[in-house]
Amino acid sequence: MRVLCLDIGEKRIGVAVTDPLGLTAQAVETIWTKGFERDAARVLELCAQYETDRVLCGLPLNMDGTEGFQAQKSRAFAELLAQKGLNVHFQDERLSTKQARNVLLEADVGRRKRKDYIDQLAATYILQGFMDAGGWRDETTTKIELKGVWHMSENMNHDLDMEREDIVELVDEDGQAVRFEHLMTLEHEGKPYICLVPVDPMEDVGEDELVILRIETDKDGNDVYATVEDDAELDAVFEKYLEIAEADEDE
Repeated sequence: MRVLCLDIGEKRIGVAVTDPLGLTAQAVETIWTKGFERDAARVLELCAQYETDRVLCGLPLNMDGTEGFQAQKSRAFAELLAQKGLNVHFQDERLSTKQARNVLLEADVGRRKRKDYIDQLAATYILQGFMDAGGWRDETTTKIELKGVWHMSENMNHDLDMEREDIVELVDEDGQAVRFEHLMTLEHEGKPYICLVPVDPMEDVGEDELVILRIETDKDGNDVYATVEDDAELDAVFEKYLEIAEADEDE
């Protein structure tokens, strides 16, 4: 699926799109802003034209990495696009406009024409950099929330477990044992967490769903695995898992 890229400015929005194979970025047009709603309507028209719901928004960070007014405006516009059903990602766009301006100056493009092309050329640079870095990754893995406290099983005698060291068996408070594949143990804000996926079919758990449990210690000093009930904590650990997993893939 193609990716549409937006370089969101104060007066103009540059638009670029990938080719059907997702290899190269191509300039599309410049949208002269007429308010969020009308601008969003044009973006939706372009998404329909290119048969995609993937929109990459340039995020104009300050050189020290902080966000200013224009970055906040870009996030607000992106939020509106998300509310309209589009799948939105962000990409650091620092220096992209400067690169585009230098190219147009070298090509001796007049000032008036530069206004027509500079933003869509900047969008092209943003999009090409994004694609060269790996492009749009489908995040099919989701997180689920289990209830209660789990303990490590003492009965690890399955043939599969003998062959694979990444298989663990946990027992819930009702004594039900479930085998999981151990994906990762990570730390967030000083607390350890374990990331798992069920080996065998499990009620209310899909094939690509991730189980996150917080590792705690009971009164006897044994490790127990508690479910995370706070949504913000669960989201933060899940995002950290994705970051580490993506970094491992890049290596």
